Amino acid sequence: MNNQSNIPTSENAIVDVQGIADSRRIAIDKVGIKAIRHPIRVKDRSVGEQHTIGLFDMYVNLPHDFKGTHMSRFVEILNQHDREISVESFGLMLEEMVQRLDAQSGYIEMQFPFFIDKAAPVSGVRSLLDYQVSLIGEIAGGEVQTRIKVVVPVTSLCPCSKTISDRGAHNQRSHVTLTVLINDFIWIEELIDLAEQEASCQIYGLLKRPDEKYVTEYAYDNPKFVEDMVRDVAARLEAEPRISAYIVESENFESIHNHSAYALIERDKR
Repeated sequence: MNNQSNIPTSENAIVDVQGIADSRRIAIDKVGIKAIRHPIRVKDRSVGEQHTIGLFDMYVNLPHDFKGTHMSRFVEILNQHDREISVESFGLMLEEMVQRLDAQSGYIEMQFPFFIDKAAPVSGVRSLLDYQVSLIGEIAGGEVQTRIKVVVPVTSLCPCSKTISDRGAHNQRSHVTLTVLINDFIWIEELIDLAEQEASCQIYGLLKRPDEKYVTEYAYDNPKFVEDMVRDVAARLEAEPRISAYIVESENFESIHNHSAYALIERDKR
């Protein structure tokens, strides 16, 4: 005998397993999806806008009495916006996420490569240089906070090596990382400029021989310890009213050691 009574006749008849009660009574701080790619649009100070690819992490909290969250809704939220998400729509997407998932708090991190067209210092030859940028949004109790994180590759030259050496000084490529809580609009390029101006020298995608001579001598004339880098950048961030809190890090990938030098300053100006 064919028993048809156990066969769902509509979508509404399918059991929502995630929504059933959970007896362990352990809340989850963050649950969601990681590393989903989606096209985005980002404001560009020089050309107005650039198109790139965002790598998204999207999480909400889960109360102790629910078994799971609805993972498909995170993807739906991404795809219900314009094909290319903009930075301006980021906060709205965060609010929509917690509403649709009946959550009290939410977190979205959007990582993307950001390109700047740079001119070499002497020859003027132009090339693109990429920077790793993240937009980090959190919402709790209806309050949205947005942070921008920028990883800026630069050159650092050791003051000690310059002082004690008769010929030259060791230098290295370094990463200066800024994570800032903003209270007003700020260009990504402004944060990049700030870090590059406090390094021994900035770097370029393409250099001719006169440019290479220039950047080598410029770094030699502007030596910086890893401690100098974070202090000088922090002083600039302290003076910027659009930034409410910040973390500045510097990692020097040492050329004469098999380890890095590292320093961090964290401040909340509120």
